[in-house]
Amino acid sequence: MLDILVNYEIDLRGIEIDIAGKIFLNFPNIEFQDFQHLMPEIRRIEGIDDVKTTPFMPIEREKNQLRALLQTLPDPIFSVDTKGRVLLVNEAVTASLEEPSDAILGQEIGDLVRGFNFNKWLDGKTISAQSQKVNFLEQDFIADILPVMIPDAEGESILAGALLMLKSEFRLGQQLTVFHQVSNDSFAAVQANSNAMKKVVREASRMAELDGPIVIMGETGTGKEMLARACHEASRRASGQFLALNCASLPDSVAETELFGYAPGEFGQSEGKAGILEQAKGGTLFLDEVGDMSAQLQSKLLRVLQNGTFRRVGDSNEVSVDVRIVCTTQKDLTKLVEEGSFREDLYYRLNVLVLIVPPLRERKSDVIPLAERFLKQQSMKLGRRAPKLSKSCVDYLQSYSWPGNVRQLENALYRALSLLEGNEMGKEHIQLPSSAENVSFVAEEFEGTLEDEVKRYEKSLLRRLYPFYPSTRQLAKKLGLSHTAIANKLREYGINKKTVKI
Repeated sequence: MLDILVNYEIDLRGIEIDIAGKIFLNFPNIEFQDFQHLMPEIRRIEGIDDVKTTPFMPIEREKNQLRALLQTLPDPIFSVDTKGRVLLVNEAVTASLEEPSDAILGQEIGDLVRGFNFNKWLDGKTISAQSQKVNFLEQDFIADILPVMIPDAEGESILAGALLMLKSEFRLGQQLTVFHQVSNDSFAAVQANSNAMKKVVREASRMAELDGPIVIMGETGTGKEMLARACHEASRRASGQFLALNCASLPDSVAETELFGYAPGEFGQSEGKAGILEQAKGGTLFLDEVGDMSAQLQSKLLRVLQNGTFRRVGDSNEVSVDVRIVCTTQKDLTKLVEEGSFREDLYYRLNVLVLIVPPLRERKSDVIPLAERFLKQQSMKLGRRAPKLSKSCVDYLQSYSWPGNVRQLENALYRALSLLEGNEMGKEHIQLPSSAENVSFVAEEFEGTLEDEVKRYEKSLLRRLYPFYPSTRQLAKKLGLSHTAIANKLREYGINKKTVKI
């Protein structure tokens, strides 16, 4: 191969051979005509499979990549030799010193960065990485000082110099802030191993990017508030506040002042007070159990959704507010509208983006991951190692119907862990009420015939399942009935894509 290059009078600059046996030749660009003759001749040499061109030699590519990496780092970085002389700096150094790199190279590192004896460290018998407080341009920095070792001819590591990386107090503060921030994946806290919950999280992540009101439906203890917070954190309003009001736990008058605030002079107070609706400006207002909201509050909330304005209690002045409303309910809002206890116009204002959180009994594959997460969190608080779940315990937790859902699971595990001795939790450590197989879905006192009650339950079940199985064939397969039978029942109960949000 070298003979061929000599024949063509090609100036060979360098040769490299990689681990795979590829040979890289570095020579100046040659005329295309010469190159056309050169390539076939090299290919005819025994042992050569192919000939290709490459823009860089391996060592050049590696050098360029390392240089690019070094230059893009925002912190000042110095590379020094074994005598402490500067070999290489990045743009953060040249920008800080306001000098070109040529003027910095060759200087003693101790003349630029003070507070650490570099020569003594480089001359030491045992050289290890150091983190030291140093001074650079009259400012304090934390320096990571790392030895650069290369192998000698016998394969022994010898010192070739050192790398010095500086971090300012401001940069360290930024990194600590990021470290303590909530994960960028706002929905990471929502356990979603089951297909049902994966579907909910997918829908929630898409809805979070929008700005319309969200209604989250589900039984008590299913984690509706956690999902609401995740939607807030994933939205453009994440920097704003997330403020909550439980519509079921407060008397009407108290809930109104909490929500809308009051004017000066009201309730004998000389100064007025902003309600949480006003405080949540630019953020998210979370209304828990919106189905229990009074008619008066419903009317005022409707005005906020329509016009973005409201009045404080006892005030005639209007306040404008930009806030996103996220509601939860464990009640059937459609039924409440039919009964006249929930405004129809407010229902249609809210019923735009709807999430239905399935109960824990319908997401069995989430039970054990949730249990392990709770045990880990609770064990850290109690200062102990998280116990393992025995097979009997796993089977028991998965077979239980969890009428109290995720909240009941968390509380049951906390009680068991508090009394546990040892590192394994068995079925006998979990104390729970009798399983929901024995719990009646019918009130002890009900009006009507058995057929009426069965139909009420059947309608409720079909309305709950329809969002997850929105075609008659899917729903029929789930319930083990014929396609025609399900279609007739959906028609009888008025369940379709217009009446049930999917």
